[in-house]
Amino acid sequence: MPKVLLIEDDDETASEIVADLGMRGFTVEREADGSRGLDRARSEIWDVLIVDRMLPEMDGLTIIEALRHDENHTPALILSALGGTDDRVRGLRAGGDDYVTKPFALEELSARLEALLRRPTDARETVLRAGSLEIDLVERVARRGQRILDLKPREFQLLAYLVRRQGQVVTRAMLFEDVWKYRFVPKTNLVDVHIGLLRRKVDLPEEAPLLHNVRGTGFMLRA
Repeated sequence: MPKVLLIEDDDETASEIVADLGMRGFTVEREADGSRGLDRARSEIWDVLIVDRMLPEMDGLTIIEALRHDENHTPALILSALGGTDDRVRGLRAGGDDYVTKPFALEELSARLEALLRRPTDARETVLRAGSLEIDLVERVARRGQRILDLKPREFQLLAYLVRRQGQVVTRAMLFEDVWKYRFVPKTNLVDVHIGLLRRKVDLPEEAPLLHNVRGTGFMLRA
């Protein structure tokens, strides 16, 4: 059964979609606000996403842009009452794979989902490596050797960011801007706390350390 995440705040629309797709063989789970929807999209494996454009907490295009920034290429269908050409173009450029305007026929929605599921797997990089460390971006699994790392979504995102920049110094400001999406550097030890938690999971005492502090500057992942 294809596993679908529906991010839709309108209860009536969501109920109709869940019921119809369920009868067509899809397994559908729903979130009603953008923030929780993004967390679910990041923390679990989905075959396809249905994302309403106008949502509380975070709009649908921001959700899709954040996922694409994470190298998460799960097919995403955008639902929106905005049907102008500019609106469609904006949705597709944000990373959406299809765009359906409201109101819509449920038969068309399911047909479009089936078309997305038939597309070939994205050929872009899906596995990152640094020494004995391997990160599968599709399965959202990180391993060091034979050991699977039990990472929270933010830790996974942080580790992938560091692996892509292995051998380079990464500053706290870079992490705040690129991982946490802050546009300023807050006076907090948030980054250091997350790096410390991540280091305990990545670098066991008997293993050569991969995560290093760069005094007065930031951090570096070096295999």
